[in-house]
Amino acid sequence: MARRTLSGALALSAAALVMTPSLAQASPPGTKDVTAVLFEWNFASVAKECTNTLGPAGYGYVQVSPPAEHIQGAQWWTSYQPVSYKIAGRLGDRTAFQNMVNTCHAAGVKVVVDTVVNHMSAGGGTGTGGSSYTKYNYPGLYSSYDFDDCTSQIGNYADRWNVQHCELVGLSDLDTGEDYVRRAIAGYLNDLLTLGVDGFRIDAAKHIDTVDLANIKSRLTNPNAYWKQEVIYGSGEAVQPTEYTGNGDVQEFRYAYDLKRVFNSENLAYLKNYGEGWGYMNGSVSGVFVDNHDTERNGSTLNYKDGATYTMANVFMLAWPYGAPDVNSGYEFSDTDAGPPNGGSVNACWQNGWKCQHAWPEIQRMVAFRNATRGQSVTNWWDNGGDAIAFGRGSKGYVAINHESGSLSRTYQTALPAGTYCNVQNNTTVTVGSSGQFTATLGANTALAIYAGKSSC
Repeated sequence: MARRTLSGALALSAAALVMTPSLAQASPPGTKDVTAVLFEWNFASVAKECTNTLGPAGYGYVQVSPPAEHIQGAQWWTSYQPVSYKIAGRLGDRTAFQNMVNTCHAAGVKVVVDTVVNHMSAGGGTGTGGSSYTKYNYPGLYSSYDFDDCTSQIGNYADRWNVQHCELVGLSDLDTGEDYVRRAIAGYLNDLLTLGVDGFRIDAAKHIDTVDLANIKSRLTNPNAYWKQEVIYGSGEAVQPTEYTGNGDVQEFRYAYDLKRVFNSENLAYLKNYGEGWGYMNGSVSGVFVDNHDTERNGSTLNYKDGATYTMANVFMLAWPYGAPDVNSGYEFSDTDAGPPNGGSVNACWQNGWKCQHAWPEIQRMVAFRNATRGQSVTNWWDNGGDAIAFGRGSKGYVAINHESGSLSRTYQTALPAGTYCNVQNNTTVTVGSSGQFTATLGANTALAIYAGKSSC
């Protein structure tokens, strides 16, 4: 879902989930479950990044911002106010989109599309593709009969009907219980499938009854497409994320909220049972992230401005076997409404405000670590009771994170075979002895990560 305001002050869109096969299985199918979320990158830039970085690094998926025609305006959240289902937004046309899907597939990267199907716009005008519209009339697509009767804003999250039938920050709310609306939404998703799309993030899924989403999904030409739903957890709220796991993955927002608190003001030692042990959804149906485009702006999670702390949180997420991880990759902002630099064109990472977190070496190299250790349980956990932790992933990998203010030297016990390994965090070598031990010094706010099959740097 998102936050746009009628006047354009609010920010839009929250995170949703990806897809799952018919039997809800949250993490993306296959051996590569990390998604790079290239927020507001145009399709031509996404295509190049799949070839140059995402494929070689081992990312399984790239998530692209909403492709549908939307309201005009420079703000990022205009992408989350669709006015038609044509691919005609600021990020590129249908040809650019098709080329992006083909190019990413050739690089071994699947494509997930952020899809906005809960609502349309909050006003009237002409869209980015030339379509005229008013808040409750989108010629050739929807008329006033296709929207919910409640035309006031959502105001009571303890009331299920209010949450799922009234308007999210003033946006016209589609009546997804209606057969025509279900067919129209499924038609949009099926059109994307014809272009080769592999999955969908369902924006604002919390505001759509799970039965309606199940019905829409059943109409897809590929009902097993990956399905990730944005359902933000709220204590005591009427609508809960667990209601949606039968459809596919659901984003576990508490994971990101709690990581911020633990890294900023508690002890990393507490992470020993992170995941289900903290009351979260089952990891097999959970989408996780350190931050997303909404939370990096509203302050509820860590973001790129947190520097090394943010990097270490991403290292932990990619090393820890819970959920299917999204790596958020956006752009610098001081104005939380500001749209993408250069209209979404990325000429080079770390220029013109593009942060490219997915390509930060400490984060990017953990994708291969995750792929190499997939299916391995946590072994040989160690912590100092404070902010230094270490753990193995079976006999396939080992990670140590020092979030203390000073350096740490010690001997670690692993289940790795004896040999020389590359510490992919800084491209130095580590020697594991016959007893599975190695000795290392970690500077403040640095990590170490070694895995079987990576002996040279």
